[in-house]
Amino acid sequence: METGRRYPERPILGVGAIIADGGSVVLVERGTEPLKGVWSLPGGIVEVGESLKDAVRREVREETGLDVEPLSVVEVFERIIPDCNGRTEYHYVLIDYLCRPTGGELRADSDASDARWVPRNELASYRITEGTLGVIEKALAL
Repeated sequence: METGRRYPERPILGVGAIIADGGSVVLVERGTEPLKGVWSLPGGIVEVGESLKDAVRREVREETGLDVEPLSVVEVFERIIPDCNGRTEYHYVLIDYLCRPTGGELRADSDASDARWVPRNELASYRITEGTLGVIEKALAL
C-alpha cells in the first residue's frame, strides 16, 4: 500500500475557499495531479494541529497570494477518485468556506499553474472540478 495522498489508508481532510468579491470568484488551475489542468477553488490539506480556518488562510495565501477571512462553511463533501481498476486512488473529505478577500495580490503559486478572478457569468466556460459550480452558486446566494 502506498502512503500519502494516492491510495490512502483513510480519507484525507481538506479545505477550499470560495473567495467572492463584486460578482467574481477566484479559480485556480491545478498544476499537479489529481485533476491537473482543471480549474477549481483554491485549497488544500489541513495540517496536524492546524484549525480549519487557519488551513483555509494558509492554503489560499500559498496558492493565490491573497489574504482572506473565512466567513462560513458552505459545503462539506467527498471527492473519491478510483483508478482504472476501481481501486480508490484518491479520497478527500473537503470543507468549503465562503471567504472575503482582505489583502494581497492575486498570482498563481504553490501547486496552481494559474489563478484568476472569474466573473460569475463566465464560470460555465471553464473546465471546473465536478460539483464546484454548485458550491459557488450556493455561496453566492448566501
